[in-house]
Amino acid sequence: KKVEALAGRRVVAVSAGREHSLALTADGSVWSWGMGGQGRDGRLGHGDQEHQLLPKKVEALAGQRVIAVSAGGEHSLALTA
Repeated sequence: KKVEALAGRRVVAVSAGREHSLALTADGSVWSWGMGGQGRDGRLGHGDQEHQLLPKKVEALAGQRVIAVSAGGEHSLALTA
């Protein structure tokens, strides 16, 4: 099924963690979605602890040249150049 939030964007990498996922687009933007934490396991990078059902751009990384992403059991990583 087509992910509307990423329509028109070229996704160059995807990583799936235990309860969240990350996508990296060709322009270096990072998108995250999944379980937001609710006081445990961390957050998705959107400045809150809400669950995110659809990919949402991580604005905190705007202006950074992200070249890789990785989602794990209890972490997210964005590698910059």
